[in-house]
Amino acid sequence: MTALGFLYPGHSAEDDYPRIEQLLGSDIRVDLVHTDVGVDAHRADALRADVLREMGSPERLGAGLRDLRLSGAEAVVWACTSGSFVHGWEGAHEQVRSLARAAGMPASSTSFAFVHALQEIEVRRIAVGATYPDDVTALFVDFLRTGGAEVTGVRSSGITAAAEVGAWGEAELFALARGADTPDAQALLLPDTALHTIAHIPALEKELGKPVLTANQVTVWEGLRLADRRVNAPELGALFTREPIVQV
Repeated sequence: MTALGFLYPGHSAEDDYPRIEQLLGSDIRVDLVHTDVGVDAHRADALRADVLREMGSPERLGAGLRDLRLSGAEAVVWACTSGSFVHGWEGAHEQVRSLARAAGMPASSTSFAFVHALQEIEVRRIAVGATYPDDVTALFVDFLRTGGAEVTGVRSSGITAAAEVGAWGEAELFALARGADTPDAQALLLPDTALHTIAHIPALEKELGKPVLTANQVTVWEGLRLADRRVNAPELGALFTREPIVQV
């Protein structure tokens, strides 16, 4: 049994995680601990007030670690994109280093999960469909470019509250994906762990004709990567169709 731990801010699309666990179809356990978000906002004024940065502070992340240790987790991922990339490339690295020290286990975040997933599928040219306001989306794009990606198209939805994103259905999700995609993009990224995507990834990839990477999907993949596990699960998209690692 491989146990993976995830620190998830608030309550929006956390039901994606038991769905992922079911689709993995193997001896993988996905343990989710909710962290305090303080203020539910992606606003530019929230950025100036350090709300997003505070959401991923060592104190708030550390508060959830005790439960994950008791669960027997082998790795932990901060399941938040905006709460990591707002710190910038170096700041996000320090965030996960601090988390790993506090947890006593390998650690990462959703922002780095996107970078590592792009490396895994050997893709550089991407389009981004974000629920965030323009200025927050721009910070994510900068983060990806630092990680080696070439961003060919960007669409922002201007939403300021995770609860609103969590209420989106299939129609809103597909509209965002279609609006963000560009013909020269090799993959589409949808970066918000508040967005329900897991039930729709195969249909999105079929319609767009390319890999689709979503926040909750890459977050769990990152946990598996940290635990040296690779699982073939086509219903979770192209990212999960690589051959599994054979343990000898």
